[in-house]
Amino acid sequence: MANAGTKNRPLSPHLQIWKWGPHMFVSILHRVTGDGMAFAALGVLLWWLGALAGGPASYATFVSVMTSPIGYLVLVGITWAFFSHMSSGLRHLVLDTGAGYELSVNKTWALICPIVGVLLTVAFWAIVLLR
Repeated sequence: MANAGTKNRPLSPHLQIWKWGPHMFVSILHRVTGDGMAFAALGVLLWWLGALAGGPASYATFVSVMTSPIGYLVLVGITWAFFSHMSSGLRHLVLDTGAGYELSVNKTWALICPIVGVLLTVAFWAIVLLR
């Protein structure tokens, strides 16, 4: 009879209960960028290594694809994923020390992380393309 009152209650909190905020977005973005790097960046890395081992013709094909507009889009996307993942990873590292859990501080750093990822990506590609 003890379970009669708890029959209609959810087993755990669901997404409808939580108020969405920047910290949730950054947490999800961290997971997405990690998965993106695991699949896309690993694929490009393996293709690059295979092209190196395959000889000059294979490497020339790799270079021609990666220097096309779609190739640059893939490389910029991987770079953005890396820098975004790194900045939110550093945020999580600080949170793991017990700091930054105040609502205003947490929200501020959660808003800064994606911006830092974009700025570092732009700076990286500016250095690569303008040198």
